[in-house]
Amino acid sequence: MSAVFDSALLEAASATSDELAAALAVPPSVDPADDYGPTSPRWRDQSLSKGAAGVAVLHGLRAQHRLGGQEPLHAWLARATRDDLSAGPGAGLWFGAPAIAFALATAAPGSYRGAMTRLDASITQLVHTRLEAAHTRMDHGLRPSPNEFDLVRGLTGLGAYLLTRDPDGDLVRRVLAYLVRLTEPVTASDEAGPSAPGWWTADTPSGSYDPRFDAGHANLGMAHGIAGPLALLAISARRGVQVPGHTAAIDTISRWLDTWQHTAPAGPWWPERITLDELRTGRSLQGGPARPSWCYGTPGLARAQQLAALAVGDRTRQQATEDALARCLADENQLASITDPALCHGWAGLVATAWHAANDAATPTLATHLPHLLEQLLRHARDLPPGALPGLIEGSAGIALTLHTVATAAIGTPGGWTTCLLLN
Repeated sequence: MSAVFDSALLEAASATSDELAAALAVPPSVDPADDYGPTSPRWRDQSLSKGAAGVAVLHGLRAQHRLGGQEPLHAWLARATRDDLSAGPGAGLWFGAPAIAFALATAAPGSYRGAMTRLDASITQLVHTRLEAAHTRMDHGLRPSPNEFDLVRGLTGLGAYLLTRDPDGDLVRRVLAYLVRLTEPVTASDEAGPSAPGWWTADTPSGSYDPRFDAGHANLGMAHGIAGPLALLAISARRGVQVPGHTAAIDTISRWLDTWQHTAPAGPWWPERITLDELRTGRSLQGGPARPSWCYGTPGLARAQQLAALAVGDRTRQQATEDALARCLADENQLASITDPALCHGWAGLVATAWHAANDAATPTLATHLPHLLEQLLRHARDLPPGALPGLIEGSAGIALTLHTVATAAIGTPGGWTTCLLLN
């Protein structure tokens, strides 16, 4: 796929990656002292998204390509593990013991064997606890929290780690069986209300209060919504790891997303969330497509559905999702809404998502958009706001790593670092 870029663009990507990585060579001096509160900076050390764990992934992969020594990797791993690792309710693929395990397995494969053994034991116990709680919740007909099933902290993220770490094990199949059960419908509200998908949550979205979500909602996105479980089910099926009901679950989620697909002159799009009123009327009130990001916009949703189509051999759906993504990438109005260079919301995530989709596409159309997207990422790579954190998902480490993997033509490697985004 690197053939779609000219040599000058690839050289610029490599040089910019080198520059950003050099700025992250040494962890900054931060002394949280005895502050163990929820706002303490010490918690960011264990974060793949916003902290040291994510920066270690960057330096580990660069070292594997002989673009740097081991010193930055060891320095950031030491920072990531300077406190006891979280394996409690807040832990997940992007934070705590699972994030550190993912960082070690990706950045230093085959090393730290003693630490990996202890981390895997901790993750195994965490998954057992989460699965038991989830099935108990289902047995009582209750609605889930996003933290139960999502990619960031939930069983989808833990399943993604297990699929890479131990694909032949029983535990990953138990996670997949849970996701199959998650597709069984629930009642949308405590009062007599419509049937809702099994991922309908009573929680309100994070951020400012909005009364529209008092009766719960369904999140469609990759990070916190049902696109994440769909992507994991599809990726595991493509790798030959399946459980009873697997294909039916993929079909259930895919058809539900079809229900909420909207059409516009610039192409199909999906809303970020569905409220109870929208569920009752069958029509989303979102006025148009969200910014074209990995986490909530058309790119992430299209990639999840493309993976699902590939997993079940549905060429019609594959063509439709690739067309939706291509039309999104061709719409300058949508692209103009991107104000962030990072992976989660911005240009780096768009480049990584489009690259993977183009790598699997039935036609070369998607690939024709990649040079323009890379140019935009290079133009905005240094545009993080002052004080931005250096992590993988939301910081400069992810920008540097995306540029590095484009320049080295390694971004499509199955089971690589983009596992934490469920892109392949």
